[in-house]
Amino acid sequence: MAEDLVLDTAIRDWVLIPLSVVMVLIGILRYFVSKLMRSYQSPDAKVVKEGQVVIRARSLRAAANFIPLKSFRARRAYFSNEENGLLYVPKGQVPNAQAQMFSDPNMAMDMMKKNLSMIIPQTLTFAWVNFFFSGFVAAKIPFPLTQRFRSMLQNGIDLSTVDVSYVSSRSWYFLNLFGLRGLFSLILGEENATDDTQRMMQMSGFGFDPTKSLSAEKDSLDIVQHEWALPKFEQRAEEVLRRLVS
Repeated sequence: MAEDLVLDTAIRDWVLIPLSVVMVLIGILRYFVSKLMRSYQSPDAKVVKEGQVVIRARSLRAAANFIPLKSFRARRAYFSNEENGLLYVPKGQVPNAQAQMFSDPNMAMDMMKKNLSMIIPQTLTFAWVNFFFSGFVAAKIPFPLTQRFRSMLQNGIDLSTVDVSYVSSRSWYFLNLFGLRGLFSLILGEENATDDTQRMMQMSGFGFDPTKSLSAEKDSLDIVQHEWALPKFEQRAEEVLRRLVS
């Protein structure tokens, strides 16, 4: 039988609130530090051109039914022609993302700075939480949970009799670490919000390959089925007028 605990208000004042405030301040400080460490790089003209081509191809797919069939086929051939189409990428010209990163020292240095700005604060904060706040029951979730959430919410507490809805201080640290994106988007803006989940995913990759988006957009444009929508608009307008007259 799970036991009900009475949480001391001192735990709220000296564990829960300070831990949450420190996590928010560290996230904001880490954002500005990474912004200062970021080196300015002029955008590559080829990458910008390829991005604009993808945007134009997406606009063609979205408005395909509002132009005649002959015009749509001419525009699609202009983009996806196998000889000189803007979206066509020969197999021999596909760049290797890993080789491109290692050939550019600035890209590798920026990636290392981003990783250091994430790893070092997390390591120091976790050591601080583990040393000062280990073993505290910091909060209680106001709804029941299953036993599968015990390992996630009660990290550092080896008591199976405690109800699953209680949250340990160490688990509260991890919840703040991965759950403060909404607050950071309000403070720093949607585009400037620091997301540790996305940063961890970026650590395992070597960047974005624009040629893949060109190939994917070419395949999407090739399978578009054209159906001119203007004659249907005339029929719909005629039906609406008939209903109004009758």
